[in-house]
Amino acid sequence: MKTKTTFNWDLLGISSASICLIHCLIFPVITILPLGLSHNPLIDLLFVSIGFFAVVKIIKKSNLLVSSILILSLTLIFISILIEIVLDVHSYLIFIGGIGMIIGHFLNYRSHKK
Repeated sequence: MKTKTTFNWDLLGISSASICLIHCLIFPVITILPLGLSHNPLIDLLFVSIGFFAVVKIIKKSNLLVSSILILSLTLIFISILIEIVLDVHSYLIFIGGIGMIIGHFLNYRSHKK
């Protein structure tokens, strides 16, 4: 009997959002040290693009609550990155969006695990 393995988009989303949240929390502290590091919003865009693909795959099969949380969180992250690129101001919306992404992916993972 042949078994079919499927890629779990929720685990990718949880991992990407967690790494992004850790990056957003730790990196400002690291830039204080004289290591020559500076923040690049393109890294944030990389995390958002990974999250976007995971969210697109998930919202087709999830309930309204999970879809709403994921879309709202992704929008908050994207708006925060745009504010940072255009106005050169770090917005706290990215933290709220990152936590929302983790919660949304976790709720979807838990609901489909049953």
